[in-house]
Amino acid sequence: MRALELLAPAKNLECGIAAIDHGADAVYIGASRFGARAAVGNSLEDIHKLCEYAHPFGAKVYVTVNTILYDDELDDTHKLLSSLKKAGVDAILVQDMAIREMGDGLTLHASTQTDNRTPEKVKWFRDIGFSRVVLARELSVDEIAEIHRQVPDVELEVFVHGALCVSYSGICYASQYCFGRSANRGECAQFCRMKFSLQDADGREIERDRYLLSLKDMNQSDSLEELIAAGATSFKIEGRLKDISYVKNVTASYSLRLNEIIRKNPNKYCRSSKGICTYTFTPDLRKTFNRGYTHYFLHGRQPDIASFDTPKAMGEYVGVVKELRHDSFNVAGVASFANGDGLCFINQQGVLEGFRANRVVGNRIYPYRMPHGLCPGVRLYRNSDQEFERLLSRQSADRRIPITILLRAVPEGFTLTAQGVSVRISCEHPEARKSPIENIRIQLSKLGDTIFSCEDVDIPDDFNYFIPNSVLSDMRRALIAELQNNRTGVRTGGQAPCEVIKRSQIAEYPLYSQDYFHNISNHLSQRFYGVKEKSAFELKSSSEIKELDGPIMQCRHCIRYSLGYCVKNGGKRPEWREPLSLVLGDGRRFQLEFDCKHCQMNVYVSE
Repeated sequence: MRALELLAPAKNLECGIAAIDHGADAVYIGASRFGARAAVGNSLEDIHKLCEYAHPFGAKVYVTVNTILYDDELDDTHKLLSSLKKAGVDAILVQDMAIREMGDGLTLHASTQTDNRTPEKVKWFRDIGFSRVVLARELSVDEIAEIHRQVPDVELEVFVHGALCVSYSGICYASQYCFGRSANRGECAQFCRMKFSLQDADGREIERDRYLLSLKDMNQSDSLEELIAAGATSFKIEGRLKDISYVKNVTASYSLRLNEIIRKNPNKYCRSSKGICTYTFTPDLRKTFNRGYTHYFLHGRQPDIASFDTPKAMGEYVGVVKELRHDSFNVAGVASFANGDGLCFINQQGVLEGFRANRVVGNRIYPYRMPHGLCPGVRLYRNSDQEFERLLSRQSADRRIPITILLRAVPEGFTLTAQGVSVRISCEHPEARKSPIENIRIQLSKLGDTIFSCEDVDIPDDFNYFIPNSVLSDMRRALIAELQNNRTGVRTGGQAPCEVIKRSQIAEYPLYSQDYFHNISNHLSQRFYGVKEKSAFELKSSSEIKELDGPIMQCRHCIRYSLGYCVKNGGKRPEWREPLSLVLGDGRRFQLEFDCKHCQMNVYVSE
């Protein structure tokens, strides 16, 4: 029986609790420092509270300590790891091998920031004691299956939903180069969501002011069975910057889908945590923040992965604009609208225009101010559904662990048993004047505001003893207390923590052609890899950066392919002269290299 894990993001304690309530088997959250989303740190107290909330369901809490570290931060990192261990976290997501060297007895997961694309890399992490590897988002289902075939004894975590970075994670230096904000330090300035012009070697403009590196959002909700068959164990939702509505809706959507798969394969799969969720809304991924959805490279290279017109949320398609008046318009479609809905469209200049519905009458919409670019025939999208948000703003899910309670008479009195836990009360056995069973069932089923729900009360048919309601209540409360004590505070970890391994015992690390791709920024990591110098891009001077002959981004996304000019894949033959360059509005240029042998695109600084 394979346990499947739905892993949801937590910006904060509130989002983490909502993720558990809506069906997550695990959550990942940032600590106060050293996480790849520097803007969303959390206190140790809140992380401890999240562990206390998650663990009774058998759910896990992973903490992201997945930035590169500087020497003057190592002592603080060591203290943080010790505190996280005391807080009861189940694993740490790691980029910097200095954490591996500290040997704090924590279970370690190799973050996607360690650029995990090949069986060799995954095997290396397994050999040094990592229990799980988070794979690169760019991998196809066949590549995932091959990694699992070669390295079957390590857990594989895959992203299934959310925003996509255009560069392989961990080897993007564009933000650091342009803005002094390192993606490897959790401070990415989103270079890939900026507007570029595309020019050829003669300065001829091929594309003007478009978002050529901005990708759509991932949605693998209809591909989970393929990923499971390929060997993935954990299914990760991106979004530690997202709000609680996103967490609720997306977590519930994927939880229901996993449950469907398990219902079809009850002897093959199960969930890795306990509890059944009920919802007050119908999950709908179209209504959550998205730039349009894509399977990315799951089924090989596809032409529709990018969102060249806008990096902003488009939302769900709701119909076509039909008729305009001076203060309103109507929509041909089946969607219903509400006052305050956020709507948008791409105008004739290819720019996204957004507006609010001030008043709605049927399918006629009265904006506060009529958009200039709106005209009949325009496709309309809704990126904020007020009615849906209203449902999610309240308590929208309830999660309970179903139990069966067994009542038995013993010589000293009576026992109650559930999930292997028993309580006993000593008392006499007076016979009842009439059958007591129905009343006993009612009293023992009142589990109130606990995480348990009573599926059944098992009482022998010949049970004919009178038990006062007060005694039944005492027994029920004692049983629930024992069940909660039995589940609360128990780390669910499963995998043994890593042990520090001597350098001589470690397999050779798969080397990059560029030394700075290794992101070595402190002496512990330097010692671990056995290299002479710290090579991190963030430590290099301006003069050293100018002398680099490597890229600042490496992408599987290919602009030439997306524009229909990849001859290798049946596209048109380009008329331009290469190399091509991306040009920012301020004139900065970045040269493109199309590495057809490896089917990827490299982005270089162009002086």
